[in-house]
Amino acid sequence: MGAHHGGKPADVPDRRDPLAREVPFRGAKTRVHVDRLALPGADGPEEVSREYLVHPGAAAALALDEAGRVLMVHQYRHAVGERLWELPAGVRDEEGEAPVRTAMRELEEEAGHRAERWFELADFYPSPGFSSERIQVFLGRGVSPVPEAEQTFVRLHEEADLHPEWVPLEEAVRAVSEARVRNGATVVGVLAAAAAERDGFASLRPAE
Repeated sequence: MGAHHGGKPADVPDRRDPLAREVPFRGAKTRVHVDRLALPGADGPEEVSREYLVHPGAAAALALDEAGRVLMVHQYRHAVGERLWELPAGVRDEEGEAPVRTAMRELEEEAGHRAERWFELADFYPSPGFSSERIQVFLGRGVSPVPEAEQTFVRLHEEADLHPEWVPLEEAVRAVSEARVRNGATVVGVLAAAAAERDGFASLRPAE
């Protein structure tokens, strides 16, 4: 995603088939695998155990208006015990839904806005040492509020008290650099948008 250029560095597929696998936990959206693998050791291959979270992936929307402001939400996150400033985002739990469609849906549901044009902005694994989660961030331009009559989504639980707020991109970058904003997709998305802004976003590819 984002700007694409040939050469190195570039990640490459390298799937190692496990010798054995256990699945000690299955949740509503994730599960844990414990794989036995043969990996290089001091005296030849060694059998080792690797445990990791299998995750369906997520998509985030960085909506940027004509004044250079980013639409962000303030959301409670139980795992870290904090309310975090974030981009509208969600797990890819709709069967067959394209990632950019997830981003569009989350922007509408969490922030009550739509965008006319979408671009690939960032694509990353937040914790590849122990999770398969992949997050894709999309840039939305031509942003406008969803008409009140079309706002049918009912926010519940953590989303019940979301408060969308426009933040200047420069201020968002400053908040990231000062560790005032620490949500992974938001940090990556904001810095990627600031980098892409230097050439007027000409290097970004339209999202499919």
